Amino acid sequence: MSLPMALDDAGWDALLDDECALGPGVAALLSRHGLAQQTRKRYDSGSLPVYAVGTQHVLKLFPPTEQAHATIEARVLAAVQGALPIPTPQLIAADSHDGWPYLLMSQLPGERLVDAWPALTLPERDRIADTVGQAIAALHAIDTTPLADLPPRWDDFIAEQRASAAERQSQRGLDAFWLERVPDFLQRWMPPRTTQRVLLHTEIMREHLMVDQARLCGLFDFEPAMLGAAEYEFASVGLFVACGDARALRRVLLAYGYPPHALDEALQCRFMAYALLHRYSNLRWYLERLPAGDATTLEQLASRWWPLH
Repeated sequence: MSLPMALDDAGWDALLDDECALGPGVAALLSRHGLAQQTRKRYDSGSLPVYAVGTQHVLKLFPPTEQAHATIEARVLAAVQGALPIPTPQLIAADSHDGWPYLLMSQLPGERLVDAWPALTLPERDRIADTVGQAIAALHAIDTTPLADLPPRWDDFIAEQRASAAERQSQRGLDAFWLERVPDFLQRWMPPRTTQRVLLHTEIMREHLMVDQARLCGLFDFEPAMLGAAEYEFASVGLFVACGDARALRRVLLAYGYPPHALDEALQCRFMAYALLHRYSNLRWYLERLPAGDATTLEQLASRWWPLH
């Protein structure tokens, strides 16, 4: 056996960071696919081991406990292929090795938007924001019939997230000042139930977008994709693409298809509600990235994080 095994979560976490332990298995895997002679370099971000293999391939490893996530990403990559105005990785192989699921994908060109953003001009940023909005609209227009059984079930998921919202923020170290405001905010601004289900990436952020010559040229990391309400998508877009930039967020939303009159406080508060309901919600971390300033309510915080004017 060339890939290691662990007995508990702490053991898996340690293994995922241990290149000496993973190396022989990764080498065997690349050999299986005729890529033994290619250079490999592990990306320095993300929670899973992901490797650039030469200049054409990417290998993503999942621990045996996350087979479901590997299956979701493989299915969604197939569904989005060629459907967006920007490229997505082409799935080459989806299999397992020593019990570890893996995906072999094509490598997208360019650099991550998070690295390129500071040097972009205002017109270049505008163009990228427009393309992000158009790409999300195309993603949400994909026929979800073949993905109808994709977990989790939206209504159950949202109900569970609401019930556990304050507890989850407490576990992640949110200050009591903000923690005590979470239940009342969700009572006031809980998004209305809808029967419409779209394909959600759920983590569209500068770290998952690629640019080349100041043009958007790729979207990746579909592992946490699900079916659900469209506005859930914009929790991460506001926090991690626009990053509090009103001009960028407004252009994304208009390019997506929102009419100007719909860009109001209620929309901001629904985005905040979905940020609280998000699978990976961490308000303490968000406040570190985008400080509250003089905001003392979650409504005021929503206007800082999803500014529209």
